Amino acid sequence: MSSDEKQVAPRSLAEALRAKDDGSLAALLRARPDLITPVPTDLTQLATRAGTRASVIRALERLDRFTLQTAEALAVAPEPADRGTLLALLAGDENDPAVVGAFPHALAALREQALVWGPDDRLRLVRTARELLAPSPQHPSPTGLGPTVAEATSGMSPGRIQEILTAAGLPTTHDAVSAVASLTGLFTDRARMAQLLAAAPPDSLDVLSRLVWGPPYGQVTAEPAARLRWLLDRGLLLPTAPGTVVLPREVALHLRAGRAHRSTEPLPPAVEPAATHRPQVVDTTAAGQAYTSLATIEELLKDWDEGGPTVLRAGGLSVRDLKRTAVALDVPEPVAAFWVELAYAAGLLASDGEADERYAATPAYDEWLELPAAGRWTRLATAWLSATRTAGVIGGRDTKERTLAALGPGLDRSAAPEVRHRVLTLLAALPEGASASPDSLVARLHWERALRGAASSDDLRARLARWTLSEAESLGITGRGALSAHGRALIGAESSAPAPEPDSGAEQASGPGDKLPVHHHRHHPAPPPQPRSPAELASAAARAGKLLAPLLPEPLDHVLLQADLTAVAPGPLQRPLADTLDVLADVESKGGATVYRFTPGSVRRALDAGRSASDLHAFLSEHSRTPVPQPLTYLIDDVARRHGHLRIGSASAYVRCDDDALLNEIIADKRSQGLRLRRLAPTVLAAQADPATLLEGLRSMGFAPAAESAEGDVLITRAHAHRTPPRTAPEPVPDGPPSPDTTLLGAAIRAIRAGDLASTTPHKPTAAAPGRNGTLPRTTSAETLATMQAAVLTGDTLWIGYVNAEGSASQRVIAPIKVEGGFVTAYDHTADEVRTYPLHRVTGVAELADEQA
Repeated sequence: MSSDEKQVAPRSLAEALRAKDDGSLAALLRARPDLITPVPTDLTQLATRAGTRASVIRALERLDRFTLQTAEALAVAPEPADRGTLLALLAGDENDPAVVGAFPHALAALREQALVWGPDDRLRLVRTARELLAPSPQHPSPTGLGPTVAEATSGMSPGRIQEILTAAGLPTTHDAVSAVASLTGLFTDRARMAQLLAAAPPDSLDVLSRLVWGPPYGQVTAEPAARLRWLLDRGLLLPTAPGTVVLPREVALHLRAGRAHRSTEPLPPAVEPAATHRPQVVDTTAAGQAYTSLATIEELLKDWDEGGPTVLRAGGLSVRDLKRTAVALDVPEPVAAFWVELAYAAGLLASDGEADERYAATPAYDEWLELPAAGRWTRLATAWLSATRTAGVIGGRDTKERTLAALGPGLDRSAAPEVRHRVLTLLAALPEGASASPDSLVARLHWERALRGAASSDDLRARLARWTLSEAESLGITGRGALSAHGRALIGAESSAPAPEPDSGAEQASGPGDKLPVHHHRHHPAPPPQPRSPAELASAAARAGKLLAPLLPEPLDHVLLQADLTAVAPGPLQRPLADTLDVLADVESKGGATVYRFTPGSVRRALDAGRSASDLHAFLSEHSRTPVPQPLTYLIDDVARRHGHLRIGSASAYVRCDDDALLNEIIADKRSQGLRLRRLAPTVLAAQADPATLLEGLRSMGFAPAAESAEGDVLITRAHAHRTPPRTAPEPVPDGPPSPDTTLLGAAIRAIRAGDLASTTPHKPTAAAPGRNGTLPRTTSAETLATMQAAVLTGDTLWIGYVNAEGSASQRVIAPIKVEGGFVTAYDHTADEVRTYPLHRVTGVAELADEQA
């Protein structure tokens, strides 16, 4: 191939893709994974798919602001445009050095994603992208530019165009096309335009200044004022509809000093540190909050241990149940919703699926409780990182104006994992111990995904970023707003010292006060994070857990009993001790030290659970670092002495007692009237209330009754741990197709190349039908069989048409190995593997041209 042939510009995107190497195709498919879902048959189909509206919008949404501005500038440039023209639209007459430095990377990114194709002297934007980004009256461009002179004068009479030429000082022409070209040449000539505008009245220049940055349209009356008439006569304003005028694009660009955008943003905004703390303080603060998160999840599911709230008919928790849960956890409702959703995302709670459906802990919760504290935390943290369910939207409205409920449908936001990971990555780029300004984080995210949200703070990505900061703090990934060491390990970021200060040149380029180690990304914004494999995630979680474990407090095996019937736990307690103490006492206050209070009701609860007075005395003596106070000993003995003196069973319900005087006391008490008691025997009272109501009523009167079975045995009422059947954690909703791994990319590229070979290779004409590119060959069964058999002997490669069992037709390039029994076994270049095809499904066969074989 000669050097002249090498420089021939591609005529289509398909030809441009055909000229790419496998590495470039892999980069395209990795950046736009929707293009290989399913794998295209050839490069023509790949190009067609890359130009579809849905795919182009998805690609544009993933561009950073400057790369998007480059595409917007190309959309308003003449087509095709050369590299210099495009750069001038971005850098302006002053040739902004920051824009010049960032431009090569932006253009390369557009080429990599197949949004721009062609050589540097003939750059073309994919047609769909141009339609989306080019200015029109219905869809104004972000550039604020209007139509070109040629577009704005397309419906104008030739005579009127000649009048404009005369008023502008140009010679008339013989046709409208050359007249428009002459006017365009004037408006794009800086020197002549400067002379023309120098003669303009000041009021006319004021009109242009109001339209120059957009919107470019204005309203005029049937009799325009003199300042407008001067502009209309010279074509500096052109009519587009009755009463409407527009500023031509070429005029606006001259007034803007060549810039397509009012503000070009080649550099990502810096993430500004809000405060700096010692890394040790950050890590210990985060570790303390991490332990609190474990205690909160345990408290939540302990509260739901015997069956939690009922499931709403439409799914989720009711507002009342969420409020009750918030009170039980002693947190605001939004925070309670976060913990409920986190437990659900980690697979620790679910609905039980029974007729009276309720939420409850899953069997996985019991397994989770057996893990070390660091292992339990990593389970929660990794679930949070990948979850698409977003607690922050709870209480809002869906598209049908229905309220979004905790644990209900409609909470998935597919962008959440990417935003969480990006926020933590930006925190990791700060010096260790530094927290970030939320506003600067949001501004950075807006720059990196310019089309994903408006510049306001109300868009989803901004809210996700702010929720991420508060949730990461609650979970203990950050401490005092700064990323902890175990948080860095969790996201796979290296824990390093602050980056060295840039040199003076870099400091000037990045602006004063930029302390972030982002100077190496000045013209190369960070690409979207590639998904990590399960093995990588597990390894990162293990490293995070190993860093966190030494910072977590060791569980204690003792409490401090006090004379006021309280016990102080100076730290977290070992599980058997904590479980027993939860039954024997009520939690009075929580914090660094938990205070438990012993009451007659709590002691009776322990006795109901099967503990004897001697068991309770031994338990307290064993686990108290202080002597057991006498008041506590007396309380236990007093409740135990009266416990079970009264017995309640089911008749409807009855009370029996060996002491008839005690029964007389109950009947005489006015508080017992609601129980409707009557004496059946000296030692037995009957009630119309059920046993549970009777039991609770007598306890409220100050008695200590015990329930008994039909055989007269005391019932031991241990709390029953209700569990759901085995449940899997909710699957995250992906933000589009998953990014392909290296193996899939390699196989897809081989298949696309082979399919392209099949569709573009010249073929020898056959007797039945001459070979034509893109059509299936047609041969008789006998000719097909004979050609196949001959190819087995000669080792030739054949081009076949094949129709599968579903009726789908395709073209394939095969090298036959064996023909027998009505089947051909061949190496299929299209699939890059050996396959067997029924001969009756082969529509025809043709030999490849000699030079291509």
